[in-house]
Amino acid sequence: MTSDSGAAVVVGVDGSEPARAALRLAATAAAHRDRPLRVVHAFIWPTLHSPVRPATESGPDGGLRARAEQLVAAAVDEAEATAPGLRVTGEIVDGEATAVLLAEAPAAAMVVLGDRGGGGFAALVLGSVAVKLAAYADCPVLVARGTSRADGEVVVGVDGSELSRRAVEFAVQEAALRGAAVLALHAYRHPVSTGPGDMQPLVYDESELRADEDRAVAESIAGLTERYPEVQITRRSVRGRAARVLTDASRQAQLMVVGGQGRGEVTGLLLGSVSQSLLHHSHCPVAVVRGPHRPAGTVDGGSGG
Repeated sequence: MTSDSGAAVVVGVDGSEPARAALRLAATAAAHRDRPLRVVHAFIWPTLHSPVRPATESGPDGGLRARAEQLVAAAVDEAEATAPGLRVTGEIVDGEATAVLLAEAPAAAMVVLGDRGGGGFAALVLGSVAVKLAAYADCPVLVARGTSRADGEVVVGVDGSELSRRAVEFAVQEAALRGAAVLALHAYRHPVSTGPGDMQPLVYDESELRADEDRAVAESIAGLTERYPEVQITRRSVRGRAARVLTDASRQAQLMVVGGQGRGEVTGLLLGSVSQSLLHHSHCPVAVVRGPHRPAGTVDGGSGG
């Protein structure tokens, strides 16, 4: 099939160490997909924390745009060094970071960014840009968190929702590109009453409950084994809170994949509580899948959207 060379992996850079980690992650992701990498810096001069010297530096930006250009050029060089042969371009775009990256998302194969930026307070565990991108972007968002490693499984949270099914497909495709295995992980708890007159049973048949949950996981990955025979897919159902179960699994994973909103989330909640928790606490990079994704080697975005 013909590759859609126009759909680049987009990475936001601001000179911070989290952004540099995102840049390396994005370069590797673009190389895996045979996609170009687009390096974007959102330019608003006060966020650069540089002294303004209008008396000696020409132009309305006081030389800050020149420094931004140097930042982007250095990022392009680092991306090319990370993935030799990668097609890399860089651009400064005027505007606030969230708005700039959201505008890039509809035409992007993926948007990558750090978990916090150079303009945030050190006490903030997760930057507001990462949260907003994960909640609103029209493509998968990859957030550089924890430890990036080449080994380990691609872990995907499964709950039977539509976004969960998209996340599973994204995870399996990502594993195929990385030469990794997939762990489809489903967390469940004891059934709860559905109304004021309902009574919870005092005794549960644990094996029957687990079998029901295993069937939900199996339905989520149905057909993917045939489409991606090279990927080993393991199903697992674990009793416990989803956020904690997935966070624990992220310790040994190379990537955590979740849907933007899961089954049972409050209507209108754009970023689910489990996704938010992983963005804050995962021990490895996190991919949040909401909108369509463009599988490698296709033109129309495939069936993931």
